[in-house]
Amino acid sequence: MAFRRQDYYSRIGYTGESRPTLETLNALHRHHTAAIPFENLDVLLGREILLDDDAIFIKLVEAGRGGYCFEQNALFARALAECGFAVEALAARVLIADPNDMPPRTHRLVQVMLNDEPWIADVGFGGATLSAPIPLAHGAEITGPEGRFRVESQQSEFLLLKEEGDDWHALYRFDQARQYPADYLMANHFIAHWPDSHFRHHLLAALHPPGQKPLKLLNQHLTVNGDRQTLADDDAVYDCLQRDFGMRFDHPEHGVTREAFCAMMAQLPRDNP
Repeated sequence: MAFRRQDYYSRIGYTGESRPTLETLNALHRHHTAAIPFENLDVLLGREILLDDDAIFIKLVEAGRGGYCFEQNALFARALAECGFAVEALAARVLIADPNDMPPRTHRLVQVMLNDEPWIADVGFGGATLSAPIPLAHGAEITGPEGRFRVESQQSEFLLLKEEGDDWHALYRFDQARQYPADYLMANHFIAHWPDSHFRHHLLAALHPPGQKPLKLLNQHLTVNGDRQTLADDDAVYDCLQRDFGMRFDHPEHGVTREAFCAMMAQLPRDNP
């Protein structure tokens, strides 16, 4: 299937230019994160996450669903390449939970070259997703509704950090080693099937409305503009995903019935993880 750029633009509500400029990159990043939700519903439903270009396009664009980093950043990289950007596939080790040991590379992100300088774009890190692309340079910072982000270099590696109160917390670490489809297939299989994977035990969703703090869902807990509330029941969660996160559940392949959703939710924890 050829990449249908106009369908992608319609999905994210973008009507601007397609030239490989910083303005275009910023605009596409902003529109993508505001329209296509981060979500892990298929993992909880026991469906395989397919990573070929056509499967991702059908799910995230045609079917009106969302996805996680391997899907989101694959689609975004493909869209950027169609606009003439030079992109490279990278992978990161997630540090947000302060692991005791060095974690594996389980996050996909995108390197974009602009005027021979590398930038990092990432539309698939849930509620902590970058608010905009950031230069891959020590000390580079950006600020948006999601907060402040900073890049730090450590020899041949980089850290992406986010400001939390008076401190900076590492989100992930990465280098510029090129990744191949097989690398993502292995990492995707691991996080979708490893028994202790966070994605297998909690419903996660995030969207980044323009000019607002991220809209986040953790199981039955919804956070709107920083205020957390608990939804009444599983039916309310099902409706919330469609109403507030813009997810469609009517597609013949990627749709989700209310009955299947509620049966899935019955297996998840009712308290904070």
